Amino acid sequence: MSPKNTQMGAALLTAMLTVTLVASFAATALWQQFRSVEVERAERERVQATWILNGALDWARLILREDARSGGADSLSEPWAVPLAESRLSSFLAADRNNTDDDTSDTFLSGQIVDAQSRLNVANLLDGGKPSQLGLQSFARLFQVLGLPEGELNLLVNNFQLAMTSTGGVGNVPLRPLRTDQLIWLGIAPETLARLKPFVVLLPVNTPVNLNTAGVEVVYASIPTITMADARKLVEQRTKTPFRSLSEVGIFMVELAGLLTESQQSVSSRMFEVYGRLRIDKTVIQELSLVERENLNVTALYRERSAFVDNPAAAQADSTLK
Repeated sequence: MSPKNTQMGAALLTAMLTVTLVASFAATALWQQFRSVEVERAERERVQATWILNGALDWARLILREDARSGGADSLSEPWAVPLAESRLSSFLAADRNNTDDDTSDTFLSGQIVDAQSRLNVANLLDGGKPSQLGLQSFARLFQVLGLPEGELNLLVNNFQLAMTSTGGVGNVPLRPLRTDQLIWLGIAPETLARLKPFVVLLPVNTPVNLNTAGVEVVYASIPTITMADARKLVEQRTKTPFRSLSEVGIFMVELAGLLTESQQSVSSRMFEVYGRLRIDKTVIQELSLVERENLNVTALYRERSAFVDNPAAAQADSTLK
């Protein structure tokens, strides 16, 4: 090979290497720019979601506060019990003439307020750190109507007492649960918890069951001598006309007169769960808040937020598999 050809080959190889390096640097710079845009977009969505969900919680607190002004019983016929169907956020902002933000066209908000006292409270299993006879009786009836093993109830009570009364990490003491999902820490089977979840709640303090909002199974479990047929009758009656006091329940169902106690049953509530769901494009952010209402003061006791990518195709496939 002549020197001239050798020089041409070297020049060509150098040019190819230069092009490759330039392309690599350009691709790297483009990727870094893309990642920066994505990070900035994600941070912006996070901040927006925080403000919007804060506003949704304030909206729920306002509704509960206004409901408290009217006083009386709490029932499913009141405004707070009406869920907010998924709505475009821009529809809420349309009334604000000063709002010029067009970035809300693909943002949707939905939510619901749920009476936390419409379910049996796991905290009622203990009274002063010791097992409560009335609480045990209610949960035993619930386990019976759901067809759950009694042994799991005993395990739940024993471990819950250990977790709530333990003062230090001595021995195999279970962790203290703060949410219903965490009852799995007490050793009950996952399938048992799945069956219980629609009917139980774990609140910071003992609470009575609201007979105006509880389901048939919870009404049956919370009143020791009632039959399932009578529980259905009571629920049907309160759907037509909510009970304004426990004495009205006794008048409607004479056999219950004198059996209802304010520590176990009520017709009003102080604990509520607020669910908020924000959908921005394919990202869904959900928040659950527990609020306590004392007169006109509505305070958030805890807030729990989760985010995931909404994938209808995956959800449909999962549904098909089930």
